[in-house]
Amino acid sequence: MCIRDRQYVVPEVFVTKDGDTFAISTNNDHIPQLRISNTYKDLLSKAESSPELREYIREKIRSGKFLIKSINQRQQTITNIAKEIVQRQHEFFEKGIAFLKPMTMMQIAEVVGVHETTVSRAVSGKYLQCPQGLFEMKYFFTSAIQTSSGSNVSNTTVKDMINDMVKDEEPTKPLSDEEIVRRLAKKEIVIARRTVAKYRSELNILPSHLRKTY
Repeated sequence: MCIRDRQYVVPEVFVTKDGDTFAISTNNDHIPQLRISNTYKDLLSKAESSPELREYIREKIRSGKFLIKSINQRQQTITNIAKEIVQRQHEFFEKGIAFLKPMTMMQIAEVVGVHETTVSRAVSGKYLQCPQGLFEMKYFFTSAIQTSSGSNVSNTTVKDMINDMVKDEEPTKPLSDEEIVRRLAKKEIVIARRTVAKYRSELNILPSHLRKTY
């Protein structure tokens, strides 16, 4: 890959360990510092300014204030979403992927007080830097898989288990999807072979007969 083709990710949110809790901060370096110029305010106060000019300036000032308010609200929404993610996924930030809990955008939207689509737009293309690494914010929203004991586990956690199994397999005897199903069942995770095949494909893991080395 040419150097000019490389893409660099700038985190929108930083999560750092602070004693027994996690501190959240947003990256505002790329956010322009906007304010209404005093020049336009002065024009409004000048007696020689025509009514048309004053109305024009008032409209532009209103538009500018609306833009500034929208940017501030956007940053506050992202911060609120990040806070709720950290609260709900505390074990993930402490211990890692195996402890990621199922979580939906609807759940976060209800707490933050916005529509689900607002959460979706807010996290789209945004990244979060934390002690566990760099993650897309949408990474934390996963569906639930019920275990045989009745508890729920994130499908991302199940994918991580499958990935670890394949990493540890014997190259001459790669695990079939059926064997992965059996091993997951021993961990109280009961899913169909086609689901394993789907997750394996999403992880870019080849079928067992193509992973085998002789």
